[in-house]
Amino acid sequence: MQSGELQYLYLTTTGRVTGREREIEIWFVATGGKLYILAEHFHKAQWVQNILRNPRVKVRLGDREFEATARVLDPESDAELWQRAQQLEREKYGWGEGLPVEITPREPL
Repeated sequence: MQSGELQYLYLTTTGRVTGREREIEIWFVATGGKLYILAEHFHKAQWVQNILRNPRVKVRLGDREFEATARVLDPESDAELWQRAQQLEREKYGWGEGLPVEITPREPL
């Protein structure tokens, strides 16, 4: 199954306080060999705070699981990418608000 056909990915971050793995299910889009997810509550989202502390993440996408690096996009220096991620989410899900986070797999998708 291609990533474009999948509706969700499972993102595992490391808890910034406990050090425990935390998994969430979240909508995503893929473009340019990277994945993008949106945090509805921006920097208030616990998983965003975890990424800011430790950008190493695990991703489960369909039957694949892989390690990746995540980064929160900057509204100024990443403005074009920010808008693109939101637009792709609108096209796929009908919703595209939120803080975009870029996920770069260690191996090609």
